[in-house]
Amino acid sequence: ENRPVPEPGPNEVLLRMHSVGICGSDVHYWQHGRIGDFVVKEPMVLGHEASGTVVKVGPGVTHLKPGDRVAIEPGVPREVDEFCKAGRYNLSPTIFFCATPPDDGNLCRYYKHSASYCYKLPDNVTFEEGALIEPLSVGIHACRRAGVTLGSKVFVSGSGPIGLVNVLVAKMMGAAAVVITDLSASRLQKAKEIGADFTIQVKNETPQEVASKVESLLGCMPEITVECTGVQACIQAGIYATRSGGTLVLVGLGPEMVTVPIVNAAVREVDIRGIFRYCNTWPVAIALLASKRINVKPLVTHRFPLEKALEAFETTKRGEGVKVMLKCDPTDQSP
Repeated sequence: ENRPVPEPGPNEVLLRMHSVGICGSDVHYWQHGRIGDFVVKEPMVLGHEASGTVVKVGPGVTHLKPGDRVAIEPGVPREVDEFCKAGRYNLSPTIFFCATPPDDGNLCRYYKHSASYCYKLPDNVTFEEGALIEPLSVGIHACRRAGVTLGSKVFVSGSGPIGLVNVLVAKMMGAAAVVITDLSASRLQKAKEIGADFTIQVKNETPQEVASKVESLLGCMPEITVECTGVQACIQAGIYATRSGGTLVLVGLGPEMVTVPIVNAAVREVDIRGIFRYCNTWPVAIALLASKRINVKPLVTHRFPLEKALEAFETTKRGEGVKVMLKCDPTDQSP
């Protein structure tokens, strides 16, 4: 609140922030002070799912002007290294990323960012939709890595925000049937509402039993599994469930070491792929939202003004609803 308003650099823009979603990683940093090797060593601003309005542009910026509404891609390469040259800038080891130590996020009133990673929103795409492009991008990147295509049978493990965007994107990319699992009945109901064909509420089943239920509902083993929990038993179920020759994409992050039936995957030629955030997804996401081919609005279940950020974080921590959105612009009177 009391920080000075930053001045944009030559190729940066100054933004008045509008909508910022709370991610599980934000809550994890708040509660634990680290995620893997990323350790919070000094005060850090959270927030990386964001949109806002341009209020000032640096002298080198030509594609944006004050008043433009933009969505912010939080990862900005600091150098043009081998990964950037290959179009996989998300893997650049020196990348700036909002709310990943030591880089500040954008849960604040005013924020400056590289203009090249701010994308103008069409008039028919709201600020909230703009903020939701970040989680939606995880779904786009995961489904691309998985090779979802016309007629795919897909198993999504976990019905949190990331599981749900993977359902949306898989269906958009042509999946014929999507089955999703979770512990929570309410989250599975939300998955059904946004287009999941089948849901499985997991109780005490073994990973093999979960895999069997998936096969039974789809009528076959899925070619693609997208694992969004990071839980060991869920990864095991993902391997058992995936058809021989198919692909398992690991999206959820759990402990560094997990025990999995790797020989089962190996002898059946199940490809196991990871994803790290996303790259080259914002233009695609904006096109999908503007054309109304994808509807992310049902994902937002709670809204708080910035002054009630702590309450918003507590709500997310308790696992209530799906996506909690913070409103950073006090002048905005929209519902």
